[in-house]
Amino acid sequence: MTSIRLPRLTFWGSAFWAVMAAGLGATVVRFTQGLGASTNLSDKFPWGLWIGFDILCGVGLAAGGFVVAASVYIFNLDHYRPILRPAVLTAFLGYLLVVFALLYDLGKPWNVWHPIIMWNPRSVMFEVGWCVMLYTTVLALEFSPVVFERLNFKRAKTIIHTISVPLVITGVVLSSLHQSSLGSLFLIVPEKVYPFWYSSSLPYLFFVSAVAVGPAMVTIESFLSWRAFRREIEVPILSKLAKVTGAALAVYLVLKIQDMSTYNLFPLVLEFNLESILYLAEILLGVVVPIILVAIPRVRTRRGGLFVTALFVVLGFILNRMNLSITALERYSGVTYFPSWMEIAVTLMVVALGFAAFRLAVKYLPIFTTDGRVPKAPVDREYDVVSFHEVLRQG
Repeated sequence: MTSIRLPRLTFWGSAFWAVMAAGLGATVVRFTQGLGASTNLSDKFPWGLWIGFDILCGVGLAAGGFVVAASVYIFNLDHYRPILRPAVLTAFLGYLLVVFALLYDLGKPWNVWHPIIMWNPRSVMFEVGWCVMLYTTVLALEFSPVVFERLNFKRAKTIIHTISVPLVITGVVLSSLHQSSLGSLFLIVPEKVYPFWYSSSLPYLFFVSAVAVGPAMVTIESFLSWRAFRREIEVPILSKLAKVTGAALAVYLVLKIQDMSTYNLFPLVLEFNLESILYLAEILLGVVVPIILVAIPRVRTRRGGLFVTALFVVLGFILNRMNLSITALERYSGVTYFPSWMEIAVTLMVVALGFAAFRLAVKYLPIFTTDGRVPKAPVDREYDVVSFHEVLRQG
């Protein structure tokens, strides 16, 4: 009698299924008993973790797609092509998960389609909603050649390639619009936002920070792919991307310093209350430290240095979005908000689904190829790159 061998469950596999179980349990409560039973939100504080992290952070962290696509197709920087497909995949999955997560926060999620036929062009949310829908469609088209290549649909792939440049231009325009418009949401409530985070430059700050964090997410994705799939890291390419991040962060820092001067925020910084401590944390850890790290060649040209720098950038970005959506509004609302375990479980489930979907895509689709060829990063000791055989030998 043949015995059935069950697949071996690893630590990360166990963690994934535990997160999924908690998230599905929270989902049942959310859609059977409503927001009041599943969240710590209230009429005084209606936006929490699901908006601050799942939406504001999710959209920004997916910005690597339009940054890399624009570099390859518009600016003809062909040396970025080896990381184009994983960058577009990360962006596509990110936007799909943003739409998925939004359904949890909407009071009536079954009405999510209403903006398609019920137009309100004076609403910032209407513009964001349409841009996200259209850009998700653009990302699906940008990613479709990978699927067509896997299915050997040569004609369909050729058609998409012929319109790739106008498609990418459309995607860049749409992404730029809604990345900045997310900041515009807070311009309509100036009296509710703590002074550190209110600025007439919020649309520009949101866009510039997205440009900075997009390449950082590509770097993290490359590092995790190296660990999970044992593929070489394109360190020379990521080193160039790090310069893009550093330049964008420098512009962002100038805008923040200008705001501090314009709105006379320096006395508030010296109060060292919760708001000032969190504000300093996001500026120092997420902006100043990465700029310094990028400026050091030894850090910028090594795998570990790039990864640590990218982590600081992503940390600062998340701090900024969470501070603006939660910390900046708490004092005015008069309540203290902390997400319920069900809010946290749903957010972790969304993140876990993103990792699982990326892994499945890499397993069954030619993600790490360019026109069917596996890109090979040059072995250069200056960039601390090791070959695949060295990785296997070192375990």
